Amino acid sequence: MPKMKTHSGAKKRFRVTGSGKIKRQRARHVHKFQERSKRQTRRLVPDVVVAPADEAKIKRLLGK
Repeated sequence: MPKMKTHSGAKKRFRVTGSGKIKRQRARHVHKFQERSKRQTRRLVPDVVVAPADEAKIKRLLGK
């Protein structure tokens, strides 16, 4: 049986923590910061844990 390949789009967007949870970056935190308030920019900074409903699908894409 050949090895399972990691989904290249998923590996750029998600990371697995040490405890096995999956983290993602918040939406709208890539560019165009001059159009947003400083308050909104700061709020988007911390990464968040993925919802439990999506966790199994993402882990399958990552090959975990």
